Amino acid sequence: MEVEDSKIPKKIKEDVHGESDLEGIDSTRTRKSVDTETKKKKKKKYWMGCLRAESDESGNVDLTVNFPGERAEPTHLVVMVNGLIGSAQNWRFAAKQMLKKYPQDLVVHCSKSNHSTQTFDGVDVMGERLAEEVRSVIKRHPSLQKISFVGHSLGGLIARYAVARLYEQECPEELSQNSDDIGQERIAGLEPVYFITFATPHLGSRGHKQVPLFSGSHTLERLATHMSWCLGKTGKHLFLADGDDGKPPLLLRMVSDRRNLKFISALRCFKRRIAYANTSFDHLVGWSTSSIRHHNELPKLQRGPINEKYPHIVNVEAPDTSSNLEDARSGTNSNGFKNFDMEEEMIRELTKMSWERVDVCFRGTLQRFLAHNTIQASENKDDQFSWSRCYTTHD
Repeated sequence: MEVEDSKIPKKIKEDVHGESDLEGIDSTRTRKSVDTETKKKKKKKYWMGCLRAESDESGNVDLTVNFPGERAEPTHLVVMVNGLIGSAQNWRFAAKQMLKKYPQDLVVHCSKSNHSTQTFDGVDVMGERLAEEVRSVIKRHPSLQKISFVGHSLGGLIARYAVARLYEQECPEELSQNSDDIGQERIAGLEPVYFITFATPHLGSRGHKQVPLFSGSHTLERLATHMSWCLGKTGKHLFLADGDDGKPPLLLRMVSDRRNLKFISALRCFKRRIAYANTSFDHLVGWSTSSIRHHNELPKLQRGPINEKYPHIVNVEAPDTSSNLEDARSGTNSNGFKNFDMEEEMIRELTKMSWERVDVCFRGTLQRFLAHNTIQASENKDDQFSWSRCYTTHD
């Protein structure tokens, strides 16, 4: 049953520390049951027809839809992460679509730990905050067994950092010899399933026509790099301008396992990695950086949609690993990052694991003018292409 946001009582909104009723929401649909014990944290409950909203003292909100019969506990957590100057509100439509399709199996959490100007704090700081937020969500839902991440734009980079932190914390190096979990990799103690990004600048935004707005002008690209501080620490991370302390830029460090953060191991342990990318009309994030390809690897697109059901999808590339699987490496490593092409290194390392690539184009529609946000899916029936296709093979 669909419940319109406008029907949620104003009282609910006021109890979430003055934020929107969808900030930091855990959206679940379960069957009707009788509570058997009182939660440790005091919860305020509100009823509106079949909708039950519970807000705790931390400001998190759980929405459940009750059906007759025994309760079916959700087992799969989907964490949705917003981009620059975004918020949990950006995921409202997508969360509804997933819950409509899988009403009993999912807990959809729209992250609220990094919103608005907090997105200027840096990928590392935001990744740490997201990791802590995920841990708190898992504690509230002990039935969870699986976990997936969905990130839009900068949110994809934040999620990559967070899973490295969660992998490191939840996968101790030494396990009991009698344990069945030996050799199994987990994210926050759960089985990793999907890692999905939409228009995420995996290779950063520095040069190489990675920001289409600059039209390939080297002068504008250099100027943007020098002015990256305008976006705070995040800007320096995106433009690979944070190597002043002698260390490689953060995005370059994020393509290899470090001592305390296993960036690649964490990303590799997901069953499926899917990169959605705009082929054109995205003025902020280029096709190459969002699809993790060299410019000369970008496919030639056929005219018209490849699938009438999803008219905006113009190319689908099955999961495959490139020739980079060999251990052959360039003579220069990240310790000498000033002397080699950082973009080349990031592509080489990230493509050592398989990626499914879905290329999208909004040509011929008004949506093309806001392609960067449209690919995330707004409250428009035409935008359902990504979410419908993404979860048709849901585990």
